[in-house]
Amino acid sequence: WRNQSSIIEVILLGFSSRPGLQIPLFLLFLVIYTMTMAANISIVVLVAVDRHLHAPMYFFLGNLSCLEAGYSSTILPRLLASFLTGDRAISIHCCILQFSCFGSLTGAECCLLAVMSFDRYVAICRPLHYAALMRARSCLQLAAASWISGFLATAANTFWLSGMVLGSPTDLDHFFCDFTPLLKLSCSDTSLMALLTLLLSALFTLPRFLLTLNSYLCIITTIRRIPSSTGRHKAFSTCFSHLIVVTLYYGTVIFVYILPDTDVLRPLNKLFSLFYTVVTPLANPLIYSLRNREVRKALRSTFTA
Repeated sequence: WRNQSSIIEVILLGFSSRPGLQIPLFLLFLVIYTMTMAANISIVVLVAVDRHLHAPMYFFLGNLSCLEAGYSSTILPRLLASFLTGDRAISIHCCILQFSCFGSLTGAECCLLAVMSFDRYVAICRPLHYAALMRARSCLQLAAASWISGFLATAANTFWLSGMVLGSPTDLDHFFCDFTPLLKLSCSDTSLMALLTLLLSALFTLPRFLLTLNSYLCIITTIRRIPSSTGRHKAFSTCFSHLIVVTLYYGTVIFVYILPDTDVLRPLNKLFSLFYTVVTPLANPLIYSLRNREVRKALRSTFTA
């Protein structure tokens, strides 16, 4: 089978093959990508240069913006090129590389969101211990662990895909190289690989999700005990932006990977994939900019300086 397999590229079917839609789609996604990069880079620069944002919450926010700018750049430039040139072919090595980069960065984001929820838990539920628990060295270690865990989570899948023997056809019904569509291109039995991937995904993702969920349950319980409505509002406002980001992220990811992979539901799966890979990286910095007073103040002082 390995000698018979001469496939060196796959075709990303994307969204539409109608010639009349290619330029409008190119312009739409170009605007989204430009705004995404500008918004996330602005957050990173603000966190780095504004002394009022030199706090653990904003340090993690800067890391989150780096991650989202990174995985947007692994998908959108190739998608934009296909709209502009009509060439949807991508080499199998570039396809696996795209999956590896995207999977690593999204895995790191999952861990970082859990770290950010823990930061908010300590700030609201254990405020007297906040300075001791969230020291600069501890924050750096937590951020580094998030990045490293993302790459470790995807290493096994990348290794399996690299040794996979491709069959025919080579049409991949997606707009980027995700694991499940790539697995379908194999001409051998991949049931064991799929099972091991499911177990590894649960091992890496479920504890982070449970930590995030538990942190917010504790936060909500603590806020409900605050006697004054002003105090409750002030405490909840410090984590509301992050709560929206977490809800958007896990809400769309759960739909993408829980929905059965059928011909009827595949367009819906593609739509939700578009939401968490393209729309969410643009929405998150806007949410933090609009909802967070310190970020708004830093933006105003930067533009008026």
